[in-house]
Amino acid sequence: MEAIEVLEKYWGYTSFRNMQKDIVEAALEGRDVLAILPTGGGKSVCFQVPALMKPGIAIVVTPLIALMKDQVQNLNARGIKALAVYMGMTRREIDLALNNAVYGDFKFLYLSPERLSTRSFQEYLKDMDVSYIVVDEAHCISQWGYDFRPDYLKIAGIRSICDAPVVALTATATPAVAEDIMDRLEFRGRLVLKSGFERPNLSYIVRNREDKLGQLLNICNAVKGSGIVYVRNRKKCPELASFLKSSGVSASFYHAGLSQSARASVQEDWKQGRTRVMVCTNAFGMGIDKPDVRFVVHFGMPDCPEAYFQEAGRAGRDGKPSYAVLLWNGNDLRKLRQIETVSFPDIGYIEDIYHKVHVFFGIPYDTGAGRELKFDIMEFCRHFRLNASTVYNAMKYIEREGHWTYVEDTDIPTRVQVLPSREELYDIEIPDKAMQRVLEVLMRTCTGLFSFPVRVDEEYTASRAAVSVPELRQLLYRLSLEHIIRYIPAAHSSVVYLKEDRLRPGNVKLSPDRLAKLKDAWRVRLEAMVAYVREDDECRSRFLLRYFGQEESRDCGNCDICRAGKADRGLREKTGEALRAFISSRKGNYTLEDIDSVFGAPESGYAPDYLTILRKLVDDGTVPPYKA
Repeated sequence: MEAIEVLEKYWGYTSFRNMQKDIVEAALEGRDVLAILPTGGGKSVCFQVPALMKPGIAIVVTPLIALMKDQVQNLNARGIKALAVYMGMTRREIDLALNNAVYGDFKFLYLSPERLSTRSFQEYLKDMDVSYIVVDEAHCISQWGYDFRPDYLKIAGIRSICDAPVVALTATATPAVAEDIMDRLEFRGRLVLKSGFERPNLSYIVRNREDKLGQLLNICNAVKGSGIVYVRNRKKCPELASFLKSSGVSASFYHAGLSQSARASVQEDWKQGRTRVMVCTNAFGMGIDKPDVRFVVHFGMPDCPEAYFQEAGRAGRDGKPSYAVLLWNGNDLRKLRQIETVSFPDIGYIEDIYHKVHVFFGIPYDTGAGRELKFDIMEFCRHFRLNASTVYNAMKYIEREGHWTYVEDTDIPTRVQVLPSREELYDIEIPDKAMQRVLEVLMRTCTGLFSFPVRVDEEYTASRAAVSVPELRQLLYRLSLEHIIRYIPAAHSSVVYLKEDRLRPGNVKLSPDRLAKLKDAWRVRLEAMVAYVREDDECRSRFLLRYFGQEESRDCGNCDICRAGKADRGLREKTGEALRAFISSRKGNYTLEDIDSVFGAPESGYAPDYLTILRKLVDDGTVPPYKA
């Protein structure tokens, strides 16, 4: 079957979009390829079509759990067998999924990047017939990218286990980041296939306004259809949503701190049109298949063009006229410049946070590897009297250096730890046989139960203990009241996964040089963003395209700068026509004073540079010279 036949069979399309065919053909030839396509450019088809044409299973690495669930659901709905393994699944669920990936005739296995280095995955990987290694959001592997994820660095290592070509995909990569991606994925040949980033239906507009609330309301009222409003912090989300609702606009809010059910509910209401405007942080939007978003408003400045371009690009994916509006003022700029100190604390502070986290959880030196810590950053900061933003950035840098994985606002399963030793446990009288059965099942199925809290597969444990899941939770609670176990119920929380035993002072690998280079790279991106909002001459689209390495482009004709230029040209043309008519009525006999008396009046409605236009008409020979 040809590629176009696969596309038509499963997706119903009779032709590929721009560059999709070239990427598919390169993948079918077994070449490593980096595909750079704009948001909404159809990146998934670029690896899904060739994977369906080759035997084996494609491993797809993506950091976005919501996106992988959505893609698996979409593939299954098309009759294509796909599954996913991600953080928060129980060991039994993971084993079942990986077993199916080896023996179940599946075509796609979606993985979160932290799964790559686990022993269970690598053991199963040896038996997998891997067709492709697909790296979605590939800019995350570049240390100079705006959203680096250290677990992505494990991807190149799996090529030594399975010899499969790499298809890397991203919507935001500067030329330097593209080179870094190919280096880190150990490309066997440099192949970058990039489509034009132009979005002719998208109007980029920047407004420097003190009254941003009023501007936002005007946009929501003036532009019909669905919209997204991005803010920089969670606190602003309910505030702005409440303001819009009180002003008669159907609005809701979304951020990663909401429960999974709340996020799913508000997201579905927005997708189905029951809510018109979503006020959110950048946690919202990735992988959401809603092509008819008519406007995206940034209520303040993003700190880099990459984030802005990707978020703004969620408007108008159906090709119809849409708007990307950025509202800013001097206060936004001051806040962004102040962020630098908070974002890049010194090395001594970062190492101190490393040890404080271990102290907070009572973890001594030379222990702790494999621990999963339910981490409340605000509680941690209150305990040590620290600034939350600075702590957050220190923790992300420690993650970047590979000491732990810090996952924000994830759904974590129930965890249990047996408190007495095995010997002491035999002497304890357990008051209920059902409690005893549950404890026996836990001891047979959970490794490390006596050392630290371990994950519990509630459904599996309940079935082995012959109780329902609600009954299991009640029995676990009762066991905790007897001080037999430490019971940590399932929750939505941030988690720190320790990758190593706690290191002693002075042995924590933290590179000052790398931190300095990261700060420099961040500053370059910030200044590019500042230049974008201050730009008053170059087309917005051309500015962004040039930033991403696309030198050849045309003025879009739709952005605020292009429209202002069109208005100026129209006014100049109107002034020129009026000048010719006036001079003709005087039969060419006129003075500068005559011209000024008619065209220089404030209420005349003609261009303020009417004398320049007159000189050009004289130079062209269109009108005769004026009398001295």
